[in-house]
Formats: sequence, C-alpha cells, structure tokens
Amino acid sequence: MSQDYNATIHLPKTDFPMRAGLPKREPEMLRNWKKLDVYGELLKKNAGKPRFSLHDGPPFSNGNLHMGHALNKSIKDIIIRSHAMRGYYTPYIPGWDNHGMPIESAIIKQNKLNHKAMSVADFRTACHQFADHYIDVQREGFKRMGVVADWEHPYKTMDPGFEAREVRVFGQMYKNGHIYKGLKPVYWCPHDETALAEAEIEYQDDPCTTVYVKFPMNDDLGKLSHLDKSKLSFVIWTTTIWTLPGNLAIALNPAESYAVVKPEGRDELYIMAEALTEKVMGIGGFDRYEIVETHPGAFFENMLASHPFLPKTSRLVLADYVTMDSGTGCVHTAPGFGADDYQTCKRYGMDMVVPVDDQGRHTDYAGKYAGLKTEESNPIILADMKASGALFAAEDIVHSYPHCWRCKNPIIFRATPQWFCSVETFKDEACAACDQVRWVPAWGLDRMKAMVRERADWCISRQRRWGLPIPVFYCNDCGKPIATDETIGIISDLFAAEGSNAWFAKDAAEILPAGFTCPHCGKASGFTKEEDTLDGWFDSGSTHLASMKKDQGFWPADVYMEGLDQYRGWFQAALLTAVGSTGVAQAPFKTCITHGWTVDGEGKAMHKSLGNGVDPYDIMNKYGADLIRLWAASADYHADMRCSEKIFKQLSQNYLKFRNTARYCLGNLNGFDPNHLVAPADMLPLDRWAVTRLNVLIEKCFQGYDDFDFNVVTHAVNDFCVVELSNFYLDIIKDRLYCEEKDGLARRSAQTALYFILDTMTKIMAPVLCFTGDEIWQSMTHPEGADGRNVVFNDMNQPFTAYALPQEEMARWEKIIQVRDVVNGALETARAEKKIGKSLEAKIVLTVPAEDAFLAEMDQADLADLLIVSQVEVTVGQAIQATVENAAGDKCQRCWKVLPTVNGEGLCPRCAKVLTPLV
Repeated sequence: MSQDYNATIHLPKTDFPMRAGLPKREPEMLRNWKKLDVYGELLKKNAGKPRFSLHDGPPFSNGNLHMGHALNKSIKDIIIRSHAMRGYYTPYIPGWDNHGMPIESAIIKQNKLNHKAMSVADFRTACHQFADHYIDVQREGFKRMGVVADWEHPYKTMDPGFEAREVRVFGQMYKNGHIYKGLKPVYWCPHDETALAEAEIEYQDDPCTTVYVKFPMNDDLGKLSHLDKSKLSFVIWTTTIWTLPGNLAIALNPAESYAVVKPEGRDELYIMAEALTEKVMGIGGFDRYEIVETHPGAFFENMLASHPFLPKTSRLVLADYVTMDSGTGCVHTAPGFGADDYQTCKRYGMDMVVPVDDQGRHTDYAGKYAGLKTEESNPIILADMKASGALFAAEDIVHSYPHCWRCKNPIIFRATPQWFCSVETFKDEACAACDQVRWVPAWGLDRMKAMVRERADWCISRQRRWGLPIPVFYCNDCGKPIATDETIGIISDLFAAEGSNAWFAKDAAEILPAGFTCPHCGKASGFTKEEDTLDGWFDSGSTHLASMKKDQGFWPADVYMEGLDQYRGWFQAALLTAVGSTGVAQAPFKTCITHGWTVDGEGKAMHKSLGNGVDPYDIMNKYGADLIRLWAASADYHADMRCSEKIFKQLSQNYLKFRNTARYCLGNLNGFDPNHLVAPADMLPLDRWAVTRLNVLIEKCFQGYDDFDFNVVTHAVNDFCVVELSNFYLDIIKDRLYCEEKDGLARRSAQTALYFILDTMTKIMAPVLCFTGDEIWQSMTHPEGADGRNVVFNDMNQPFTAYALPQEEMARWEKIIQVRDVVNGALETARAEKKIGKSLEAKIVLTVPAEDAFLAEMDQADLADLLIVSQVEVTVGQAIQATVENAAGDKCQRCWKVLPTVNGEGLCPRCAKVLTPLV
C-alpha cells in the first residue's frame, strides 16, 4: 500500500491573491500612502542625491479628467519614480493654467453666465472660483492614479506671486526690445471677440465658393495705349469673398510672364499669368482664346485697376511670394486681412484699411454690405458680381480653413491694434538654444526650429477679462505706452500683495506714485491703463521663471514633457520667454519629450458626439489605475495612443502574467531569509543562468528608462516572464523547490535566484505598476537595509555580476534550450499517440552532433531534470534527434520520477535521503 507523502512536499504558500481586485484595493493603498506621506518621505530618503527635475506643463483647470490627462500624468509619474528609484532627488510640483478663453468659455457654457452683464470684478471672481473647483477635481483624479507629487502646494498661474513674477518677465522682454504694440493682421475669433495665437488654431475642411473676379484697368501708365482700356481687366482669384471690400492692391510676381488674353466670341481682354492661362480660361468656359501679348509682372507695377463694386482703385504691386501653383497669378491683396498683404502694402506706403469690426461685421467702408457678418455677405456679394458682370467664374470647393480651438467657429484674419512679441529680433538665439536640447523623439529639434524660423511675431494680447492684465500705462499727453523698470516694479508689487484684480479696481492714478511723469514727453496730465490681457500661452510659458525658478529654486529643468501640439504651444512659449527675457541662448529645459494624442481603437479622435470617448474613471473602476499606467507604458507613446475596451482587456492578460509570476515567486519564497543568500560559488549553474539573464533584463530596462522608452521596459519584463521563466526556468526548478531538502543547498540556490528575480522585477516595474509593485513589496520578506514601507523608497537593483556565468557557458545553455525544444516536440507527439501521459513517464534517447558533445558528458540525472523527464540517454551523432521511450522502473510516490532505484517504500534515493532526518 502506497504511503501519502504530500505533507512532506514544500508547496507554495502566500497570502498574495491571484485576483488583483485593483479597483477596491488601490483606494485602500492610497489611504495608507497618505498616512505615510510618500512624497515627503521620498524626498527625505533621496535628499543630498543629484536633483532630477521634471517641470509640470500645466493643464487647463476647466473640466474633468480625460484620457489625455491620464496618459500625460502616467508618463510623468513613471519618469519621476524611475529616477527616484535610481539615485535621484525628485521634487515634483504640479501646476495648473488658469487664465484665458478656455476658462471663460467653460464657465459661460456650464454656469449659464451672462458675462457681458457682469462687472469685471464679479466675472473674474467667478472665473477664479471655477478654476479652483476644477483644480480640485483634476487633482483628485491624478491622486487616484497614484501620481506622487506635492499636491498640497501646486503652482497656479492665477496666484498673486505667480502673476507678480510674470509681470517682470513681460517687463524684461519689453526692456530688451522684443515686445511692441502694432496694427497688423492677426487671427481673430468674431464669436469670442478676441485675437488668437497660432497655437489656438485648428484647421477643418469647409465648403466654400471660390471666385475669379474682373478688376477693370483704370490707369495703365500709358504702357498699353494700343489696347482698348475699357475692355481690359485683371482677373484675381479668392476663396474669401467677404475680404473683397478690403482690397487695396493686386500682387504679381515680377519675374513671371503675364498674358493679355482675348477669348473667342467675347469683346473683352483679360490679364493673368501665362502659366495659368489654360486652366483659368477653361474654368471660365473658354475653350478657344488668343494670347494677344505677354509682359513680365514687373511691367505692370503701379498701374491702377478699378475695384469691381466699390468706388476706389486697386494698385498693381510686386511680390515674390506669388506662385503659379493655383489661382490666376494676380493675387487679391487686402492688408487688413492677411500678413503677406499687410507687409506688401506697407512696403508700398499704403494706408491700412480694416473694414470688419470685432463681431465680424462689415463697417461702413464696405458700402451696402455694412452691418452684415462676413459669412452673411458672401452670397450677397457673389450675386451682385454676377449681376454686374464683374464675375469671371466661380467654383464650389472644399478647403482647409482655420477655426477657433475653443468655440470651433471659423476665424478671420483681421488687422487690429495688438501687442506682439517680435520673435524676429531673437530667433537666431532661440534656434541656437534648441541645438543644446535633447529632443525625444529626435525629430523634435527640426520641428521646433522650423516653427521658430517661420514665426515673425507672436500676438500676446487678448481681448479677455479673465487674464493677467498687460502691465502698461498710456500717457494722456503723448499717447505713448509706458513700461519702465519703475512701473513694472510697482505693478509687480501690487499684484503680489493684492492680486491682478487690483488692476481693474484701481485707477492709474491710484497705482502710480504721486508726481509720476511720462518718460517720453515729461508731462503728467494723466495716464490710462491697458485694457487687454496677456495670452494664456505667455502665462504658461513663464512658469519656468514664475514658479520653477522663483519657488523651486532651480533653472533649467531636466525635462519638459507634453503632447505633440505643444511645439507651437507650451514648449515654444517657454523657449521664447526664456531667451527673450534673459538674453541668453538657453532653453528652460535640457530634454524635451512629446507624447501623441489619445484616440479610439480605430485611430479616430475621441468625441462625445461620436460616442467613442473613454472615461479614465470607467477604466479605473473596472480594471484599476495600474492598467491605465500599463497602457501608457506598453506602446510607443510618442505616436497616437489607441484606447478601447479591447485594448485594456488584452493588457489585463499581460498584467496577469506579471502578477502570477510574482505570486509564484512569493509562494516559493515562503520561509526564505534574504539575509542568508547562497554565495555565487555555491549557486547551481541553472540558477546562475537565470540570474545572468536577469542581468540582461536589468541593463535593457535601465536603458529603456534612460531613453524614456517605457514600452521597452514593459515588453522586456513580459518577455522575461514568458520566455525565460514560464517556458523554461520555473518549470525546471519546481521539482527542487517542492522536493529537495527544505534548507538544503539545491533548494536555497533556486530560492536565492527567485528572490533576485522577484526583488528586481518588482522594483523595475514599480514606476509603471505603482500599486501592484507596492502590493508585492508588502508581501515580501526583506533583507536588512531595505525600506519595507514602500517599494518606491528603494533603489532598483544593479546587475548581479558576481553570479553571472561567463559567455561560453551561456552559449552552452542556449544549446540546452534548443535541445529542450526538440525534446518537448517529441514528448507532445508521444502524448498524442497515448504512448505516455506526463513527461516524467518518459525516457529520452537523445542524439546530438559532435559540437554539442558536452551534453553526453553531463550528469544524466541533471540533464533529465532539465528536460523534465525521468531518464535520458545521450549519444553523439550527426544532428539533434529525440526519441521517447517509457521510463523503466517504478514511480517515486513523492516526486513522481520513474526510476529503477525506487525502494520498497516507494521513494527514489533523493527523496529517501530528504526524508531520513524527518523519521
């Protein structure tokens, strides 16, 4: 009768649950972390170590948490934790962007405010409260995600201290000659009645009617007297009919050839670019025509054409930007509506005309169209031109047109008095600063430099109430703006003491000192204040000085990390305010990292209207915050990040692989004392192989963290769990862990390797899986010197070089793995043929080539253990071959090996020896 030896088996034992239950477990852990003050204790633990500073790009405090926030803060926290666990002091101060149109638009929409009926003070107070509310909302969301930060002391762009320092940034840039006020075309949102920056523009495809319009010859300067001037017209092309009342000129390319064209059957002459004649005449419906004569564009300079429907003329001017790609080569030029148009007309000394007001309505200058909104006037002007014969042709097309990023309505180009930062005056220094930055991805360098090179001015004024007032006075006598060291200091001190609301509560006379005189004219009959506020990008762009340097005491930051759109937003604003205010060609960041957009599972942008949005709280309530963090770290976040139920379900399988591997290790480390590790010289070769492979994992993951490629880390750990551990090592050592002497060398050798693996993987993955990493950590027994309070308080392990096998021995192990794959194939075939059941019922007859003869020289019992069979016989032949036979002998009732040496009590020699001291 066989004896039951189950009680003598060292089965795994752990309280670490197989099921994660993260949605319930994570909040409990957060409460413990709060009691522990993880952020404060982390800084204490790493005090005196090299500083690593990630400066937080401030999100708008205008709404609930979304997946973009979740991606952004996950990546930042992974960066912070991975550096904290590799020997760095990592202060992290979160921030929020509070001013500007995003807040105004949100509060007006959500709170149903009639902002125009409110006083400035009341509206600003409401905006302040609204922003504070959503700071709290977002902060709780970020905390729920496990982000470690100084949540009690964030920076806010609406705080008085911040505003005071930002005023000084403006003052220094003004003093350096980089800020001026001018009248020039800017992006203008008629709906919100404010200027916009390039970063606040989104392009959408819009249908429109494009028109070809005849401008009759008015004065040919006597050059075309041989032609009938009454029949001669320049043909222009435009996609914005509403801009035609603002036309002052027609631009031609001086070097291109222009043709006088006569259509067959029509007593008219048209002037257009010769290269575009066939296309334009075809659109006009003329298959047959004659080119009467040609002249270079320069020939027509300073001629005058008559406007098609207003009593004025249009001057013929020259411009190199006129191309032959589209249109007629005769470019409609309205200086009040376009940057190129403005510069060209300015070069010719022409007066500025802006026939559209703040609401996007035509002024009296537009004649009969006065009072109409631009989009309302388009069909009316078109109909009038058809009736008068001024229309040469029209086409309905779809074109890409700029829209306001907030209200989503089409914007216009409109010349208005605005404040500008002249990027032109220091763009060489800004580009030089870019060359000193590490860009991740590397193409960020070219992208940023191209954007700076292409930008002449940055419009920094906004016609908003909720923003930092532009700190400028105007003299009532000479009308010139005043921003001196004295006035900037006065305003900065005022805002520091009372906040920027004081600007709206006090008159200029109450702010300026008694006896103040104009620095321009020396008079003192009175002063007024600037009514515009600063662009919100100037606010956030100044955070490196108004928060990071002022409050945190360092500059520049090691890392800026935000979305791809911030090349034209925060990254650029920070670069320009830094170089513009300091006069030094240095960016406020040493490394600039970008992440992509969050999109749905099909790669489409997520919108409420499409019903394809994903709420981070839905993910956390179903899978846990660790799954969001794993999502952020499992793909190339520099590209767009897909987000769907299917993706999170798949990620949960990868998560479970890591969790179950940790559970296997924990169970088999029950009772193991990590203060008494097996020495390198005593560790068994298989275990040293596993530690050597672990060393490779450590180096690969460290490189991944250094490169900010977290998908390299997560994929490497997952592959290690699957390939090295599950598919090979863990199966083999199970017999030793279960059946060898509890405290014998063979078992402790495997446990030492398992401890290294678990301790290392837990620390490596802790920046990503911050909750699970700490849950594992709390389930482990730690050696002296380890900080058991939280895994983040411990440095990641360096490679265990003393345990590493030499390269030639590792090459032999690769051969063993190859042989094992062949043997496993043979075993599967034998199982399918019902020849054997479990692999321990088998004997393997193995043939290996001469170069692998070391396998024949190995202890055959050890090789059988590696192959997880009971017996093996090896001969040297031509190639690797494996034949399966039934193992001869009896089955050991304890370890289940089939051996001819099993004794009368049903035990193999090994098991009998192990149990002898127990008898």
